[in-house]
Amino acid sequence: MRRIGMLGGMSWESTAEYYRFANQLVRERMGGVHSARLLIDTVDFADIESLQENGDWGAAGEILSARAQALEAAGAELLVLCTNTMHKVADRIEAAVAIPLIHIADATAAAIQDCGFSQVALLGTRFTMEQGFYRDRLAAFGIRTLIPGPGDREVIHRVIYEELVRGVIRDESRAAYTRIIESLQVAGAEAVVLGCTEIELLISDEDSPIPTFPTTQIHICSAIDQAFARDVQPRRQEGSASR
Repeated sequence: MRRIGMLGGMSWESTAEYYRFANQLVRERMGGVHSARLLIDTVDFADIESLQENGDWGAAGEILSARAQALEAAGAELLVLCTNTMHKVADRIEAAVAIPLIHIADATAAAIQDCGFSQVALLGTRFTMEQGFYRDRLAAFGIRTLIPGPGDREVIHRVIYEELVRGVIRDESRAAYTRIIESLQVAGAEAVVLGCTEIELLISDEDSPIPTFPTTQIHICSAIDQAFARDVQPRRQEGSASR
């Protein structure tokens, strides 16, 4: 298994989920007490959030590129950027390293295609919903994207930054998200992309009238698939020696 470099901290609440999912998947594949080969570098989200709000994506890209280079130098063979929004600077990060960057929107688009959907709703930060870097990536796969109206976009963004990144989960916010998803279903969405890694802390299929695409889980599944693609070890039989 190739070593995965995780560039996280945006926020650490969802980065913890990346770590958990990666180890669960490796244990399922290999059995016993196997775990994932990971390197994790977390940035201070307060710095990144400030740059987001100021529209200084260049400075944010420089920070993340430098941390990606550090992961590569430490031995990472694949790179996972543990956030949807900061894939806005994915091209800059890719240019800074020689190892592959697994793009979250590409992995999500492939999952949507596998399910046969062609029109989906997109929930995420204001930046992800309103700017083209994510929607255009889905469009390249032939997937049309619907986003909420301005008022609902503000609700989604506020809940992410004032609640979810701080580990706060509220039933009222879950109900608001469900209402927004229902309105997008009426507008023609066949499924909904949970296009912020923290949204999965709040919303699951049980809360949505249409299928959800949880991007954190999809992203790490793609990373684990690629990590094993070159060097797949046979699963040990139950009861066999594992040390």
